[in-house]
Amino acid sequence: MIEKIFNDVVMINSELHQDSRGSFLEIYNKDHFSSLGIEIDFIQDNISYSLLKNTIRGLHYQINEFEQSKFVYVISGSIFDVFIDARPNSDSFGMFSSVILDSPEKGILIPKGYLHGFCTLTDNTVVGYKVDNLYNKDSECGVIWDDPDLKIDWPLGNSKPVISDKDNNLLTWNEFKKEIKNL
Repeated sequence: MIEKIFNDVVMINSELHQDSRGSFLEIYNKDHFSSLGIEIDFIQDNISYSLLKNTIRGLHYQINEFEQSKFVYVISGSIFDVFIDARPNSDSFGMFSSVILDSPEKGILIPKGYLHGFCTLTDNTVVGYKVDNLYNKDSECGVIWDDPDLKIDWPLGNSKPVISDKDNNLLTWNEFKKEIKNL
């Protein structure tokens, strides 16, 4: 089952099979994705483990020929997932949305041209994601999680986020817009 949740971002629900032994879930099947009209050649699988609740990763982006489509799902735990349309010619450029992912049966497909990030809602969160292009350090950029123009309402309560130095020093949204216009 596929559900459009924002512009070109879609939620894909997979069927969980359960019996007395436990459960089985097929997260990705190329033929099934093709039957849904999704013709993306995923070439790499990544796993992200976050020890603590309120860990923020992102907002990440790969530029030029290293842009990535992502299929993101939670293996354990729960995340507040954010995606921002960063395609300069898009009618929804600069607009964003979010979704809570809290079970492996739900995954979101984020096409190329989007910034992406998430905040863990539980300790010991494991996130899996498939990408259709290899990571390239020289092509990475992103936008700082607390950018004042984007005003993303991260579900932190009164807590400070756990965040890497790299992610805490990303571009502002205005700096990012200038950067991608120069590409």
